[in-house]
Amino acid sequence: MNRNFIRNILLVILILSLTVIGVKKFNFDDNTSNVTVKNTSEINQNLISSRMTYGRFLEYLEMGWVKQVDLYDNSRNAIIQTSSPELGNRSQTIRVEIPVGASQLINKLKEYNVDFDAHPVENRNFLITLASNLILPILFISGLFYFFQNSENFGGGSNSSPMSLGKSTARFERRPETGVKFSDIAGIDEAKAEFEEIVSFLKQPDKYTIVGAKIPKGILLVGPPGTGKTLLAKAIANEADVPFFSVAGSEFVEMFIGIGAARVRDLFKKASENAPCIVFIDEIDAVGRERGAGVGGGNDEREQTLNQLLTEMDGFKENKGVIVIGATNRADILDSALLRPGRFDRQVTVNLPDRLGRIGILKVHARNKPLSDDVSLVQLANRTPGFSGADLANLLNEAAILATRYKKSVITKNEVNEAADRIIGGIEGTPLEDNKNKRLIAYHEVGHAITGSVLKSHDEVEKITITPRGMAKGLTWFTPEEDQSLLSRSELLARIITTLGGRAAEQVVFGDPDVTTGASNDLQQVTNLARQMVTRFGMSNIGPIALEDENSGQVFLGGNVIQGDGYAENIADRIDEQVCKIINYCEQKAIQIIKDNRVVIDLTVERLLDIETMEGAEFRELISNYTVLPNKLAPYESKFS
Repeated sequence: MNRNFIRNILLVILILSLTVIGVKKFNFDDNTSNVTVKNTSEINQNLISSRMTYGRFLEYLEMGWVKQVDLYDNSRNAIIQTSSPELGNRSQTIRVEIPVGASQLINKLKEYNVDFDAHPVENRNFLITLASNLILPILFISGLFYFFQNSENFGGGSNSSPMSLGKSTARFERRPETGVKFSDIAGIDEAKAEFEEIVSFLKQPDKYTIVGAKIPKGILLVGPPGTGKTLLAKAIANEADVPFFSVAGSEFVEMFIGIGAARVRDLFKKASENAPCIVFIDEIDAVGRERGAGVGGGNDEREQTLNQLLTEMDGFKENKGVIVIGATNRADILDSALLRPGRFDRQVTVNLPDRLGRIGILKVHARNKPLSDDVSLVQLANRTPGFSGADLANLLNEAAILATRYKKSVITKNEVNEAADRIIGGIEGTPLEDNKNKRLIAYHEVGHAITGSVLKSHDEVEKITITPRGMAKGLTWFTPEEDQSLLSRSELLARIITTLGGRAAEQVVFGDPDVTTGASNDLQQVTNLARQMVTRFGMSNIGPIALEDENSGQVFLGGNVIQGDGYAENIADRIDEQVCKIINYCEQKAIQIIKDNRVVIDLTVERLLDIETMEGAEFRELISNYTVLPNKLAPYESKFS
């Protein structure tokens, strides 16, 4: 917790404590010690040495020992002068508190012929009472208001104060300098072109308005995490040279009803005052989720915030010159009213980079890193299909950290390969001891490698290792020749066969009794892939019918969506039958490949047990002496039906 926050909380508590003590003290003094005597000439020489109860005072009065009584504070307090034989008739001044309801005291004093006098409350008592009852509470409340108003005293940022809950939490930069330019972005050229046009519109609006063009009100960036959506926003902020507001969608949603809508109003009010400007809302799905899907209906705080956002973007009040850029990886759950033209006019998809895009991204992130001559960014891009821009940046950063760890001045191929292995497979563990388990793992991984190598439609082997990484005891990596956006039926079957190759090797070499649980994850993968071939891709005897939705997993039957496992009984049975048929066929193919290549498998395992990690080139050179490797570019011919 912030030290300033703790310090100021303690200060507020101290002010409260002192105020309470002061009020009590002043009230106490009003009733006791601040009593002054009007006729000071009569008693100022006598010390008020003690107090006396009212009952004792009445006893003194009845015994005639009371000589004079001075009443103060509307007869609530009295100072009496006594002279008793017990003290040798010496005069003594004593204070007495008169209880409420002692209305007969004056009559008793007259009855016993006691000299008494009543004194009014002096101005000093009035001022003290006023201060304790009015001025001090006002000062205390003002102090609390000051501390809550100035949120810096609580170390909570610009909107931690209760007095500013409705204020926008967006970060504002008059002339942002994010350090990111369009030249620093690679791999997403289409999205970058869209934003370059927006920057051109902001800098030269006349060129567009002369033909009646209007600047888009909103641009929605959609894509997987790490593809560069926020990076694009930083680039446009830097290049456009206009005021820039940035806020996360989750910052609008609070536990208090109406706070999110108030923050949206405040954000667009500030944006309108600084137009033309850009408002960037990251993770907009936090506030833009489809209405009616949550608990609470229209009274839900998130839905109220979304309604306000819809009004501000395209309502009766037009916001000229305010461009809203939203970023999300869940466009499928956004409200349709938010996506319509007039609000988000453009929807830019930022996909994972292809091979050329990965090369460009690696070149950008390698600018400030000294790379050895043996490092090939092209080979690294070929090895990293499916990597996002953030993944590639992290890969080179890990390589730089490893080079520092090994006390090298440049990053070599070894550090780059090790960094890639760490990201793909996990941190390297302790090598296994040379026992049956290690040999079984070696046969399992070589089984994957050999089946993938002899199949025409499968990718080439990149590396085989029996060193544990992450949760895996061993790994076999395959690298595609090119990025594959579409997969053929033969390629899917080749993947299933290769995935089952590890278990097939265990079964052929060690026998059915020694088949292990190491293939549990492999079996889940092949079952899922075979099921997709049947229910989504139409690659079975059931026919070209889509029985499941890709995103939601909903079941289709007769053109209608059925929630849950709502298949007709015969359809469900036929799906299971086709899935089993595909898997059994692939299993038999894998077993046959293992049996046909048993000699080269044994040789490869012995070599792998010695070096523990084998590169793909060495593996292919070894097995090419015993097996005819197919041309990977030729199509795979399957007789499965």
